[in-house]
Amino acid sequence: MTDETDMANPPRILVVDDETAIRRFLRTALGGGAFSLHEAETGHAALAAAAVARPDIILLDLGLPDMDGIEVIRLIREWSPVPIIVLSVRERETDKVAALDAGADDYLTKPFGIAELLARIRASLRRTLQEASEPVFRLEGLEVDLVHRKVSVDGRDVQLTPTEYELLRLLVTHAGKVLTHGRILKRIWGIGYLDQPHVLRVNISNLRRKIEADPSRPRYIRTEPGVGYRMMGE
Repeated sequence: MTDETDMANPPRILVVDDETAIRRFLRTALGGGAFSLHEAETGHAALAAAAVARPDIILLDLGLPDMDGIEVIRLIREWSPVPIIVLSVRERETDKVAALDAGADDYLTKPFGIAELLARIRASLRRTLQEASEPVFRLEGLEVDLVHRKVSVDGRDVQLTPTEYELLRLLVTHAGKVLTHGRILKRIWGIGYLDQPHVLRVNISNLRRKIEADPSRPRYIRTEPGVGYRMMGE
């Protein structure tokens, strides 16, 4: 895919929001043939549309009239890995963490810029394609060969500990997606480490020292304050 669009078969986007003005705004911003748009105003309508339309990505508001959007995420995750980007007025870190832990791929707070939304959509669509393609991640000089477990930066081999490699592998296989502290801790160290975030901070710091040209200004692994970390996409 050379662009975010394929005019013969445009990506299908399901917009779930009970506000007419928001749906109209997204219809205008994402229209013009770049995407095939479907809409739903309630959680139950969203679940039905997700099953019928089989969207490539879902844009979901959390404040729906019949059920909370986080419950919609959980129900969709029972049967579908479709990327879900939350668009919500809820700004608290606890809300963001709850949505991401429930299975959302990204979170934008309203009001948001359309350029940023399009960038998040492109990242999610690329990630979907990459999961089915050759398992080599490349980004601005960083290369991670997931088959041979090799890491290099600007052609220079990088030696990682087993834990550092597993942490990097988790981040690159979810490139562009925010991973919460809790999700990373449980995946890499186990549920017994959920109350030990310093373990994650130390390993992220060590990993940055090995792959970043300037660890104080990382270009690969971005910190999402109070929430988690994101491996940058293209």
